[in-house]
Amino acid sequence: MILLAIMLALLLDWLLGDPYEWPHPVKWIGNLIGFQMKFQEKIKLPAFLFGGLLWLVTVGLTTLTSFGILWLSNLVSPLLYWGLWIYLAYASLATRSLAYEAIKVYKTLKNGDLEEARYQVSMIVGRDTSQLTREEISKATIETVAENTSDGVIGPLLFLFLGGPVLAWTYKAINTLDSMVGYKTEKYRKIGFVSAKMDDLVNILPARVTWICLVLASRVLQLDSQKALKVGFRDRYQHTSPNSAFSEAVVAGALGIQLGGPHVYHGEWIEKQTIGDLKRQVEIDDILKTIDLLYIGTSLAFLILAIGYLSISLF
Repeated sequence: MILLAIMLALLLDWLLGDPYEWPHPVKWIGNLIGFQMKFQEKIKLPAFLFGGLLWLVTVGLTTLTSFGILWLSNLVSPLLYWGLWIYLAYASLATRSLAYEAIKVYKTLKNGDLEEARYQVSMIVGRDTSQLTREEISKATIETVAENTSDGVIGPLLFLFLGGPVLAWTYKAINTLDSMVGYKTEKYRKIGFVSAKMDDLVNILPARVTWICLVLASRVLQLDSQKALKVGFRDRYQHTSPNSAFSEAVVAGALGIQLGGPHVYHGEWIEKQTIGDLKRQVEIDDILKTIDLLYIGTSLAFLILAIGYLSISLF
């Protein structure tokens, strides 16, 4: 039943995505984090202490809420329980929404509207996009899709197999904290320290599973799978995060492009290493190839995890 529920959740994600008008748990987690940040401005706790409390409250409430919803629903009706189980599983995945946002940028670049493309990409990246060139916008979009193939799709999918929606939403809370406060800037360095380190810890396994799946996906799509493997291994630590470059390096190798490099985040210049080889300029069609890698990589991840789950269940 769990395997069927995860399959249905993944299909719902591919069919529906995250409609803007629908309520979404990530938005509630973001609001919770924002409320605590405003509270900190009033009480002025030491930054490290507040950062630890921020992590505990956000992750703790998310875990308890998801567990409570499923526990209470199971008391009412098994049908309600499985309906909510599938919904929470579906909401934890972001395949279609990630692809949709990337395609919006792609179409705008195709139409030649650079200012609108800068605005659109600013919705999915943390860096300053106001001066980005056409190529830099394409790179930023590719990097986001590559990184979030792990954080937004294969990571939650892995935790769904390991512990259902409760563990998946615990992971999502940790990931959301890192995306909101885990920056290495003066403002967030101390407050986001715990969130960034815990995100690094929980993404050790998802990053490596994603690495394998994207290498296999590059072979399925008849991209440069040898380079995907070579560059993916060589540059897997070429990032300020110990996990983010795993997926980006494979994509850079498969497409034969260079990603990474320094950018402006929240007004500060942040040095970042390059990933891949500078053999050609990034083109906007590379965005579509990265989306293909996202979908094929996710499909392979599901098959691998499902086989593993069934094997464990049988023994």
